[in-house]
Amino acid sequence: LAVQQGSKFPPQFIHLTYKPENPSAEVVKVALIGKGLTFDSGGYNLKAGAGSMIELMKFDMGGCAAVLGCAKAISQLRPKNVEVHFITAVCENMISAEAMRPGDILTASNGKTIEVLNTDAEGRLTLSDALVYAEKLQVDTIIDLATLTGACIVALGEKLAGMYTADNDLKADIENAAKRTDEGIWHLPLEASYKDNIKSSLADIKNLGAKGGGSITAALFLQEFVEKTSWAHIDMAGPVWDSSASKPTGYGVKMLVDFLLNAKKRA
Repeated sequence: LAVQQGSKFPPQFIHLTYKPENPSAEVVKVALIGKGLTFDSGGYNLKAGAGSMIELMKFDMGGCAAVLGCAKAISQLRPKNVEVHFITAVCENMISAEAMRPGDILTASNGKTIEVLNTDAEGRLTLSDALVYAEKLQVDTIIDLATLTGACIVALGEKLAGMYTADNDLKADIENAAKRTDEGIWHLPLEASYKDNIKSSLADIKNLGAKGGGSITAALFLQEFVEKTSWAHIDMAGPVWDSSASKPTGYGVKMLVDFLLNAKKRA
């Protein structure tokens, strides 16, 4: 809600559900969350200057596109092994007299307070409430996809997404799905010591870390909103867009569909 304050358009919270007919006890329940910023100006921390990519910020809903694309495929394939919740918090990040300001303190849906140091670190704010919502559905697994950080592009380039998870089995399942569908992904660490970089003196956490490791601290921020459920975060800022062809790639759809079709109940 805070992110969309500067927009003339109301936010939309989308939750689509696929359930197989006559489900068995072996059905795996999965929540897929996509970042849905339909345009990201950066807010009062305006994207400006060379390299800001403001003209490309229509792709900031790439995570949402992957999740909804997967939803279309699953509705047609109708697998019997999974129940899937497709979730996205859709809005745009704009500037106006009502817009969120640097220094604002927000309260997330789980009660945690957030100090907004940079209005251009908005995706994690929308994802945090979506993660809290998804966990309340009592699913087995949560995977979020987001064009979250430029830092991930610096680290991995345009061909690889960064994956964060503390669950080794989930890590292997996603990597195998990515390999089978030829979608690049690389596991990165949830370095616990970096959590100090998102501590705030005015709130529980802040939405911006230190100078380095920006993709890691963004993932650690999201981790604060998942308590017990097996979870993975995929930062797809690099492979969402083919800069040589100047067009979106559709990254993530094939990988997600493959992951779901091969999902099995754990012992």
